[in-house]
Amino acid sequence: MASSNPFILSLFLILVFALNSDGLKIDLYPEILREEAVARLYELGKVSDADGYLERTFLSPASVRAGNLIRTWMEDAGLTTWVDGLGNVHGRLQPPNATKKALLIGSHLDTVVDAGMFDGALGIVSAISAIKVLNVTGRLRHFRHPVEVIAFSDEEGVRFQSTFLGSAAIAGVLPVSTLQIPDKSGLTVQNVLKENLIETTEENLNLLKYEPDSVLGYVEVHIEQGPVLESIGLPLAVVKGIAGQTRLKVTVRGSQGHAGTVPMSMRQDPMVAAAELIVSLERLCKNPQDFITNEASDGHCNAFSLKALSGSLVCTVGEISTWPSASNVIPGQVIFTVDIRAIDDIGREAIIYELSNQMHSICDRRSVSCLMERKHDANAVKCDTGLNSQLKSAAYSAVKRMTGEDIDDVPVLMSGAGHDAMAMSHLTKVGMLFVRCRGGISHSPEEHVLEDDVWAAGLAIQAFLETNL
Repeated sequence: MASSNPFILSLFLILVFALNSDGLKIDLYPEILREEAVARLYELGKVSDADGYLERTFLSPASVRAGNLIRTWMEDAGLTTWVDGLGNVHGRLQPPNATKKALLIGSHLDTVVDAGMFDGALGIVSAISAIKVLNVTGRLRHFRHPVEVIAFSDEEGVRFQSTFLGSAAIAGVLPVSTLQIPDKSGLTVQNVLKENLIETTEENLNLLKYEPDSVLGYVEVHIEQGPVLESIGLPLAVVKGIAGQTRLKVTVRGSQGHAGTVPMSMRQDPMVAAAELIVSLERLCKNPQDFITNEASDGHCNAFSLKALSGSLVCTVGEISTWPSASNVIPGQVIFTVDIRAIDDIGREAIIYELSNQMHSICDRRSVSCLMERKHDANAVKCDTGLNSQLKSAAYSAVKRMTGEDIDDVPVLMSGAGHDAMAMSHLTKVGMLFVRCRGGISHSPEEHVLEDDVWAAGLAIQAFLETNL
């Protein structure tokens, strides 16, 4: 532009920042927060170890390529980048006059098998996009705190059957024994790190831990993975908490026999016992108020709200196997898994207590043996009320700026799925923002987020950063 007239220059800038070619307000930065962000999500969605579907597990070749791609986007946004001793990709902004405490924003770059392309990736890309907007407009240099985006190397736990490897290391809660967990090929976590030129040992694993006094808080943007936002017609919600989770392995043993020669009245069939147990579990979890008494909750029923438990409790039998698994043999053994989740930890324990009572009663009556083993426990996490309030204001601002309309309120939801925020809560206060996804579908190639909802997520993070840092 060649004009030296200050008035003409100012008028030009006003016009440029008022409208773009599509008639959209330029201060909403759709070219970065929508077009570029969506293009990056689709690009990342093509980085896979499999042909024909999306799969990226801990430090697989595709995971490393994805990390390198994310790193270039971080640098494009003006962040200083590095990869730590567990494969997490970091991008940090250190304003000139900032305090020591940094705000951390993150999500995971790994996926499940046959995954969708928004789970995890949306939280990383929307954070980078928001920071890029603030960088190109010169507003980052005025921040009072450093900002760090982290793409965690493993949240899903597919390769090593151990979730939150990346975030747990940073939070300082990853056991050193994790380094020796093998994958299906026999390679340990430590072997895989070494293959990628990362020399992490039991002696230096603790060096990955962040000190609590160096962190202001942790924020995560994630697809809802449920249908609520779509049903109420809103793109964003604040997360009040993440459900606690218990995984059980139930083994039922009976008397193996010939399918044609053992009378029905004389059978000790673990399959029908398991079937009754599973139906009993469903009945218990649909109507816990009909079963949970002071005795069933081991004296703790007054310590939690049955109404709150009923609203958040979900129970799932996801795996079942039988031995010898032949059509003409009465099984000798049946094994099935139980996944129990609730926002109230005491309530979840009461359900497990009642399930155990029912299991032994059913198994005794059917003359089979039952064993219930706890394989995984994670307590519920309550999101920080201060961060939630700030995220709620940012989400409201984003929706209003996009639509020009006031909404009654930003919904507050519970998360039934686990997130890196669970591990990070051991380090600092956490806050989460949910983004609408079509049909509530996740962990599937059918997973989808509208382009405008990607835009809304980026605008909300931008507003959150501008207002609070």
